Amino acid sequence: MKAAQFTGFGAPDVLQINDVDRPAPGAGEVLVSVEASSVNGLDTIVRSGGLRIVTGRRFPMGLGLDFAGVVAAVGDGVHRYRVGERVWGTVHPLKRHTVGGAAEYVVVPAGRIGPAPAGVSSVEAASLVVAGATALLALRKTVHLKSGERLLVRGAAGGVGTAAVQLAHAMGGHVTALSRSRHADALRELGADEVFDYGATTADQIGPFDAILDTVGSELRCYRRRLARGGRMATIALSASSVAAIAASSVHGTRRIRTLSTNPDTAVLRDLAAYVTSGALRPVIDRVYPLADIAAAHQAFERGGVVGKQVVAVSGE
Repeated sequence: MKAAQFTGFGAPDVLQINDVDRPAPGAGEVLVSVEASSVNGLDTIVRSGGLRIVTGRRFPMGLGLDFAGVVAAVGDGVHRYRVGERVWGTVHPLKRHTVGGAAEYVVVPAGRIGPAPAGVSSVEAASLVVAGATALLALRKTVHLKSGERLLVRGAAGGVGTAAVQLAHAMGGHVTALSRSRHADALRELGADEVFDYGATTADQIGPFDAILDTVGSELRCYRRRLARGGRMATIALSASSVAAIAASSVHGTRRIRTLSTNPDTAVLRDLAAYVTSGALRPVIDRVYPLADIAAAHQAFERGGVVGKQVVAVSGE
């Protein structure tokens, strides 16, 4: 089978499509025939070597955190899935994978997949796995958004941002989106009540907010000051400055900045699928690339400035 791999850390051009042995599921595992995967921030960090302390330096490495496709085989003890069933899921985010989701087949524990949502293609589903699960967990478990509360989404045009705008709207929140001005119409269509141009708006010009979901990682202390009493803030973007701001917020005051990593299980994926099936959450895709052009998909992700996700079509649906 074919799989995206790299044999050294670096820019997107280290990615190559290799012929590798098709894996077989062990006990408690499922073999998925992958139809699509998407590009996520963690993929680019792993590829560039930012997590080498976790992944080590044994090459080749595969990548592709998420995937959508069809069950091709099940291992001993797996009874909840049948061959031919459409599923979506993730590989483990903190393990080194010789083969990840960006491959024709992937083996994962049964607890890491769920039934794919009805009414969307695998390409569309793949755009929502990590982005949607991250947004859902951030809103539910980290900032605990309640109906009627005011939420600010920073980096609202990205994959997590567009999912968060939609989910927060479905939860009854009043959503303020911060993004490039040219994305305002698209974000309003997704459910944003207000949209501000991040290049022309400072933190002290907006708010206060009951909750803030940050996907950018900069100026966290400035935005933390825009929280109302009892406000909550979460960031998914970790850097030296954001880690310092998170640490400081845990010492000074009650309005802490929290972080989260997405590692969805079957229950979370089922909940996410229900939002998709109901129409409350829909895919937002910038462009679809064939597996052979995965390096170009990574380049587009790192350039940014678009609305939605970069998706890699692995095989025909």
